[in-house]
Amino acid sequence: MEFQDKIRGLAQRVSRQRDGIETEEACKNAFVMPFLNALGYDVFNPDIVIPEFTADVGVKKGEKVDYAIKIDGQIIMLVECKKCGCDLSEQHTSQLYRYFSVTEARFAVLTNGIQFWFYSDLDQPNRMDAKPFFVFDMTDYRPNQVEELKKFCIDAFDVDTILATASTLKYNSAIRKEFLKEIEDPSEDIVRLFVSRVYDGRFTQNVRADFQPIVQQAFKDTIRELVNQRLTSALDDDPPPPAVSVDSAESNEDGIVTTEEEVEGYNIIKAIVREVVKPDRVTMRDAKSYCAILMDDNNRKPLARLHFNRSTKYIGLFDPEKKEQKIQIESLDDIFSLAEKLKQTAHLYADA
Repeated sequence: MEFQDKIRGLAQRVSRQRDGIETEEACKNAFVMPFLNALGYDVFNPDIVIPEFTADVGVKKGEKVDYAIKIDGQIIMLVECKKCGCDLSEQHTSQLYRYFSVTEARFAVLTNGIQFWFYSDLDQPNRMDAKPFFVFDMTDYRPNQVEELKKFCIDAFDVDTILATASTLKYNSAIRKEFLKEIEDPSEDIVRLFVSRVYDGRFTQNVRADFQPIVQQAFKDTIRELVNQRLTSALDDDPPPPAVSVDSAESNEDGIVTTEEEVEGYNIIKAIVREVVKPDRVTMRDAKSYCAILMDDNNRKPLARLHFNRSTKYIGLFDPEKKEQKIQIESLDDIFSLAEKLKQTAHLYADA
């Protein structure tokens, strides 16, 4: 089985079972051990995976870290587990931090079974960094992140190769977070920068107050235009949306109206899942209460439901048991934040 398929399968398990995993031990068994196994580490071989690893640190005696990973008899990675779904933070890294300095490990992982935070010693040799250089989220990951994760597989593991990109990953992630913060709420420095390029007057507090919402809206409009350009480009080679079909119990005479928003939502979903399936397999079927997006025009293969016929808009997503989860969205752009879940659903039908 390909590595990305293993991760996809584990991600589906996490989505199905996370609400029922209540203890740290259950989290290890259900998610963490399968994760290590997907990376190629035999969790039942104590020469490779050492559970409850102990290394005395100064006056601290008998402390344990959940797992130590070995390759060729050398410890290469430490793993500390917390309760499933808990909010990971720097306060959870204390044991890892102490153990890191007294072992030869160059990498440490903090996890709650859903998120996996990878640390190294980029800032100071043999001292674990305060912040992770790579975060992998089982419920929300991108294809390029799977490729980065693959570097930690037992048959590909190479310290120099990982460290060569670790610094870039660390600062890329930090910059992305700062960029998103600036889009949502531009700082005075950013407002001042852009105002200085388009406005000749003095930058006063009144000027800042006037331009802050303008800069904020300009950012969002620009991103929306770029997304629409990508969508248009992606759909250029596709046939136009098929004629909307409805169940026999409901017809257009019964008041079914397909709106422009529903068509645009259909096109967005179609563009997202084209990485998984051919676009012509994605169809739209409108009804009174919702607009269904289906695979192969089959009611048994629902990709999503667009609940747009109301003041508050929702998109319905489906788990492997085809149970619908309604998620509120503010605008159609919010559908892109659900891309991984849509692709996972498409994979289910494609693999079947």
